[in-house]
Amino acid sequence: MLQPAVNVMVKAARAGGNVLLRHMHRLDALNVVEKERLDYASEVDGLAEEAIVKDLRRAHPDYAILGEEGGKQKGNRGPSRFTWVIDPLDGTSNYLRGYPHWCVSIALVENGEPLHAVIFDPLRNELFTATRGAGAQLNERRFRIGERRELAGATLGTGFPPRERVRVGAQLECVRELLRDAEDIRRSGSAALDLAYTACGRLDAYFEAGVKPWDIAAGVLLVREAGGRVADFKGAGIAPLDGRDNSISRQIVATNVRLIEPLQKTLVSSGYAASFG
Repeated sequence: MLQPAVNVMVKAARAGGNVLLRHMHRLDALNVVEKERLDYASEVDGLAEEAIVKDLRRAHPDYAILGEEGGKQKGNRGPSRFTWVIDPLDGTSNYLRGYPHWCVSIALVENGEPLHAVIFDPLRNELFTATRGAGAQLNERRFRIGERRELAGATLGTGFPPRERVRVGAQLECVRELLRDAEDIRRSGSAALDLAYTACGRLDAYFEAGVKPWDIAAGVLLVREAGGRVADFKGAGIAPLDGRDNSISRQIVATNVRLIEPLQKTLVSSGYAASFG
């Protein structure tokens, strides 16, 4: 049975997902802005976030909110130990091109650490949920992370974020080294779904740099609750996910306990990890 907070999050995620579905057939008419170089948002991102925030605020008006579109907002009673971390449309570029791979991501973060998580894929009607200490579920069925023991034959997920193109040479060298053993490296365009897919075993591991709290907060908890590990490229913990260190360019590696060390070794030996200082 889902926790009460997760039920609130599921309702909000479905409300946001419905907004996205309604606008799918009028993509040419959407107003699109370039927030940063090659980093886009549309009016539908904002509309979906408004729908999500409305439901979350109704349930817990005192909780802070960190949204990709709305930024950091305090609760009605000032600072809060709890923060809703929201990406109303993870995979905006996919969505705007009609590429059917995007989702809604919501996490409830307590003092920087995710407590509850919901990732909702409206097109596939797939609902990933997790609660700290209670495991992870896909459409209310428990799952565990994959058991692959080595990089040989692994399928990995990654991304090429626009704000990290200065390090693309080091990243491509890392990809070259990984492909000596890995079966494939896939770039889906949605960090949240990459983490969800890693958690449930569709991918063996995921790594990326330049991610923000709203990209990964829910997915981090899914991986942990599925029995996996999450760290940065050098093995350190992930910075707080409630926006207090929002300027930090995060790196993330997520996989099972056996693969995380060999994957991190390649990130280091290729020079990719060192490129972050």
